[in-house]
Amino acid sequence: MMGRTHALSGAVLWLAVAPLLAREQWWGSHALSLSTGQVMAATVVAAGAGLLPDIDHPSGRIAGTLGPVTRLLCRWVGRASGGHRHATHSLVFAAAMGLAMSALAAHFRYGWWAALFILVGFGLRGLGLDFEGHEFWSGLKDCVTAAAAVWAMHGLDMSFAGYPVVAGCLAHLLGDCITPRGCLLLWPIPWRMETVLVPRTDGRVERMVVVPLLACVGVVLAVQVLSGGALYHWVR
Repeated sequence: MMGRTHALSGAVLWLAVAPLLAREQWWGSHALSLSTGQVMAATVVAAGAGLLPDIDHPSGRIAGTLGPVTRLLCRWVGRASGGHRHATHSLVFAAAMGLAMSALAAHFRYGWWAALFILVGFGLRGLGLDFEGHEFWSGLKDCVTAAAAVWAMHGLDMSFAGYPVVAGCLAHLLGDCITPRGCLLLWPIPWRMETVLVPRTDGRVERMVVVPLLACVGVVLAVQVLSGGALYHWVR
């Protein structure tokens, strides 16, 4: 599965576009003004959102995040959306998730914490940092880590959460569009975008080229954020 690719690409895309969203000369009063902590918290959110479109896949990796709860959720979403790589793999879904997460973060604190818990869990599942052959302990580890992330981030103003969520979803869509089957980007229009650059998911190209490249780019961008490099001018 493309879990690592989706999580890393979501984080990378957010780190790449966040400085553009902070430019007052472009957005005026709508420009983002974020602390380094907010940017890094949003990076975690974007990594989790990078797996969000696969919530339509009851046999996918993230379906086991919360055991039977997320398996049942993925089964319901899959049926309602038309199956894997249909409605949830579209621009409409990305925009809807961005609006929903922004609304939760701005107006429904506990709902946002629950959504954040799930997103972090999705990101951990996607990265595949599991105990081989021990699903219970892997799930417990993911839950504890996700709970710790929620506690660490609960005091941050994340009313801008829609941006990293959209970035994560878009990164997922772009990744799937370069694999066989592609995506119905313009759903409900039945036109499937497919440009096969990676012929097989979890194949040699993905494992030996795509994942290492995304990891390197992500490290470079994260260092720029943490060091206050020239590419980033976060003002509080």
